[in-house]
Amino acid sequence: MKQYKAAIVGYGGMGRWHVQGIHKTDRVVFKGTYDLNPERMKLAVEDGLSVCYDSYEALLADKEIDIVVVATPNNFHMPLVCQALEAGKAVLCEKPVSMSSEETQKMIDCAKRTGSVFTVHQNRRHDPDYLHVREAIETGLLGDVFQIESRVTGARGIPEGWRLYAVAGGGMMLDWGVHLIDQMTNMFPGHKVTSIYCNMYHVVYKECDDGFKLTMKFDNGAVCHVEVGTSHYIDAPRWYVCGNRGTLSIPTWDCNGHIVRAKEYEITWGEDIVYTKAGPTRTMAPRAKDTTEEITLDPNKYAGDYDITYRNLAAVLDGTEELLVKPEETLRVMKIMEACFESDRTGQAILCDL
Repeated sequence: MKQYKAAIVGYGGMGRWHVQGIHKTDRVVFKGTYDLNPERMKLAVEDGLSVCYDSYEALLADKEIDIVVVATPNNFHMPLVCQALEAGKAVLCEKPVSMSSEETQKMIDCAKRTGSVFTVHQNRRHDPDYLHVREAIETGLLGDVFQIESRVTGARGIPEGWRLYAVAGGGMMLDWGVHLIDQMTNMFPGHKVTSIYCNMYHVVYKECDDGFKLTMKFDNGAVCHVEVGTSHYIDAPRWYVCGNRGTLSIPTWDCNGHIVRAKEYEITWGEDIVYTKAGPTRTMAPRAKDTTEEITLDPNKYAGDYDITYRNLAAVLDGTEELLVKPEETLRVMKIMEACFESDRTGQAILCDL
């Protein structure tokens, strides 16, 4: 089987992670890099890359290079991707795919015109926690799902560097929102988002959002709440999913979660009234114990196979597989994020058909 050679433009944290943290298959090997910072190219050589190109044009002129990985700040994605596609290279672009749906459409059009392969690194589709949730929904363990809550929170603010600046595509919506929205849209294949309401946080940083809270409604009735925060000193659960037959909770990235589900459809309450500081209640009293079962999730079931991106790309170039991440899917996510910004600007829900 052919071995494909790749080069990276932008050898920052993500560019280096492609070499050290993701790539494990011998179907794709990294040859070189181009970065404006000489120190980063020096680091690339130390990491085992054999070539540091003098310019992006020199990288594209290298006939040995089959794949270009674009790992620059977001505002450079569109021109760099299109330039590589025009040069006949396959392209793997870091997320978010671009700065706007208009730019994304130009990239898709360029790929179609040139016949070059173009995909985006939506690696969070392979996160173990997400795969647990998707499996529970697809297998019907929870019944008909009516609510999903997905949160990523911390208290360290926005990472220093270009992510602080709007011109470079900074902020948490484009940094983390793109992942969590992509997960949600892939949770319900074939269903569309019908409304979007979003509040952006500017707790510390005024130029870019340092968090947000988003509610998306799907045409199957599911309501999805997505929250990202960088000033949250107590973390909320990573996932909380409710269906008419059960509930799933995954507190952290470690996937030490569980499902509590009904053994039978009829709702049966316990006999006792629960007395709380707010008074007695039967509505919120627990169900009778013999009517539910608990399923503990296996935290080691999914290993987090991020190298699948490169194996898939090689197979696509072989002509034996389809892209796992299609550019049109990233265009949809970009349009949803644009609706989020519009909802925050107007303070209104955005009705849509996305």
